Amino acid sequence: MPVLDAAQLSKIIAGRKLLEDVTLTIRRGEKVGFVGHNGSGKSTLGRVLAGLDDIDGGRISRRRESTVAYLAQEPSFEPGRTVREVVLESLVEWSGTRRRYDSLTEALGVTTDEDEQSRLATELASVGDELERHGGWDREHEAEATVGNLGITDASRLVDTLSGGEARRVALAQLLVAQPDLAILDEPTNHLDLSTIEWLEEHLRDRFEGAVLLISHDRGVLDAVTTRTLEIHEGRVDSYDGGYGRYLIGKADRMAHEERTWRNTQNFLRKEVEWLRRAPKARSTKQKARISRAETALDQTAPIAERQADFRLQSERQGKTILDLTGVCAERDGKRLIQGLDLALRPGDRIGIVGPNGSGKTTLLLAILDQLEITSGSIIRGSNTKIGYLDQARGELNPKDTVREAAVGDATEIAIGEERLSVGSYLERFLFDRKQQRVQVAELSGGERARVCLARLLAQKCNLLLLDEPTNDLDVMTLSALESMLVDFGGSILLVSHDRWLLDRVTTGILAFEGEGRVEYYAGGFEAYRERVARGRASGAARAPEDVSGKKLNAPSSPTGANSSGKSALSSASKTKKLSHTEKRELEGVMDLIEAAELEVTSLQEKLADPALYQGAGDEVTTLRGELEAAEAEALRLTERWEELEARKAGAAGQ
Repeated sequence: MPVLDAAQLSKIIAGRKLLEDVTLTIRRGEKVGFVGHNGSGKSTLGRVLAGLDDIDGGRISRRRESTVAYLAQEPSFEPGRTVREVVLESLVEWSGTRRRYDSLTEALGVTTDEDEQSRLATELASVGDELERHGGWDREHEAEATVGNLGITDASRLVDTLSGGEARRVALAQLLVAQPDLAILDEPTNHLDLSTIEWLEEHLRDRFEGAVLLISHDRGVLDAVTTRTLEIHEGRVDSYDGGYGRYLIGKADRMAHEERTWRNTQNFLRKEVEWLRRAPKARSTKQKARISRAETALDQTAPIAERQADFRLQSERQGKTILDLTGVCAERDGKRLIQGLDLALRPGDRIGIVGPNGSGKTTLLLAILDQLEITSGSIIRGSNTKIGYLDQARGELNPKDTVREAAVGDATEIAIGEERLSVGSYLERFLFDRKQQRVQVAELSGGERARVCLARLLAQKCNLLLLDEPTNDLDVMTLSALESMLVDFGGSILLVSHDRWLLDRVTTGILAFEGEGRVEYYAGGFEAYRERVARGRASGAARAPEDVSGKKLNAPSSPTGANSSGKSALSSASKTKKLSHTEKRELEGVMDLIEAAELEVTSLQEKLADPALYQGAGDEVTTLRGELEAAEAEALRLTERWEELEARKAGAAGQ
């Protein structure tokens, strides 16, 4: 049964037809993903469907008595109220019934008239039954649990004191607690850390009973939660069965079909034009019909090629030393965030940085940039190291600057390696046409601002990238271009991100902030990191720093490198025999094998992501998928073997 039905919607903004003939249906309990380029109209359509913006044409039908809630990207609350009050006010009927119950209870406690007591007791019982129908006493506890799961630990805080990211989490909690029939969520994972995103993903998929329209760039969440995907392009909406992965395949099939249809049309036109050129003397009804078909075909246009960003960055030559951190300790606002961190970057290292909000990820980048003073330790930047930095807040942009001024200043030409481009051509690679290049930053969407920041960053010459949440507000096509650029970049990268898809495809290692100043290094992508953490929790075994480059990459939980027993965690957990000569040689070469296996996985993933692959028969796709499964299994086997040998080596050394 549909909870919402929209037909032939149109919307014009600033003279531009943003929505044109949009028709869609969302059914009860359905989880629908919504994707499209930045500026294509995703948020506008979301607000229109929620009844917050008017439409210029078409109709929207909602099921009688259904509720629709919209999560805005920039929510606002009435000042002077607590988080708890704001969240509970979404339970309109429950809150009203609870207030009535409390009022009756108070009145019953003060009256001495027996008849009045009897009346109040009867009414109180009735209101109590009504309260149970609205969820009972547990609704308040559930609401506070939801707030806590979204990272707000103190529900008594005034909303006036919240940061922008915290305000979004409170608004999300308010919506989830209300349990609307349709939740329209506009980029709900922005400003959430990985553990919170995973909680939200599981909640939406398994526990939220209403329908969801999920406007998001988080491909992991889209793939895990949604059962259907809508894509908006050129003002229209197409629907695909399945989550993000199936959407990609479906879109590739659609584009291939459109291309085949266009080629068939061109072949037909050539034949018809040849016939017309023979100038047949007799124009029979059949001949006139052929002429009509040819004229109709001539009016058809080729499929519109989607504009895609083209990011390129030429790495500058690196020296022997790129970045060395030794015993680094850092604090902010009196809180110890980093305790004794050792880190040595090698050429080609692409390290993802993960951890809860406020755990110290941005602090580390600011310390490396010398914008924040460390409390102890040393940070050595190589003499040839040139750093490029992308700020999470995009704070380096002046709202009054034009796109051109913000991206390249007064430059007239940009050099990328041996290639030299005019500024106009350079910015077109970031999807800014000549007209948009004159628009002020203040008029841009969040995704467009992110592209300006990327254009500004990539115009520099650097060999070490520090990226703080670069995926915020970017659409999935732009994310794909960013991924390709990062994989091809010849320098080194430190990448703070909550995008699991990006982390798994780009990174060669994970630096995990685990609380109380402890930072641990894990070799491999995000999935390998998560699997190792899960295995460690399941076994209850303590971990010690991993040494994958001949240097210690992270500090243990105490400055002295010892646990409470005076031995390293790994040594105390691994009482075993020494490695044999053969096993030592195996350990020396296993990292090269792991790297080769991961390169094979990446190569196969890139082949499967190529839309051209799906234009032919399906045999090659099936074969490649089988090869990918085998390559992933081999990479996992080698990684587990490396962990086993390292553990035995460290355990034997500590005996």
